[in-house]
Amino acid sequence: MKEFFKKLWRFTWKAAMWFLIISIVSVILFRWLPVPVTPLMLTRCVEQKMNGKEMKLKKNWVPFEEISPNLQLAVVCSEDQNFINHSGFDFKAIEKAMDYNATHKKQRGASTISQQTAKNVFLWSGRSWIRKGIEVYFVFLIETFWSKERIMEVYLNVIEIGDGVYGAQAASKSFFKKDAKNLTKSEAALIAAVLPNPLKFSVAKPSAYTRYRQNWILRQMGFWGGTLKYEEPAAPVEKKKRKKKK
Repeated sequence: MKEFFKKLWRFTWKAAMWFLIISIVSVILFRWLPVPVTPLMLTRCVEQKMNGKEMKLKKNWVPFEEISPNLQLAVVCSEDQNFINHSGFDFKAIEKAMDYNATHKKQRGASTISQQTAKNVFLWSGRSWIRKGIEVYFVFLIETFWSKERIMEVYLNVIEIGDGVYGAQAASKSFFKKDAKNLTKSEAALIAAVLPNPLKFSVAKPSAYTRYRQNWILRQMGFWGGTLKYEEPAAPVEKKKRKKKK
């Protein structure tokens, strides 16, 4: 029995060391290299095949400079208004979500853009404490080795925006017949509006609720002054509103 536990310990130790090495090296490499494919993209392809549908995988990596500032601001206003300020986790948003979820059936999330990027690039779909723990580890790595601009660049190149459509460039070409760098504020807000559930909400055929979210995001973008500055801390939109009321 002792020999068995020794072998198990050696195997666990080696597996952990290899995981650490591979994860750190991959995060460092993806600091510069485009992400070729994500676990979610592969999962969706398998789901399409199993459902008897044609496999669709539209993606086209473009550098940070070729993604409209309008879209960058729109996703921050929609998904993570403290993106510039936090180090991967928005603890105030998490606390608010926990309080809300304690009294409501419909659950509210508090994932940051950093968390969504780590999940999309390095992890599998689903919810479990193990996956959440590994997500925390990868968020720490990308916040350590990547800049905020790089996190945004990767996020906007791999995020699911429609059925088989991933990334800003593929979405811009599919829905607006233009490059991602030329997206208007309204188009950017519409893309951001479907991100919570891109298989339920549609950019091509927006519902009344999607239009409502689009207009809300446009108002938030207006409060920010229309630009997103990475080099300096950003004030949350709510604070700007309170200042205006005084």
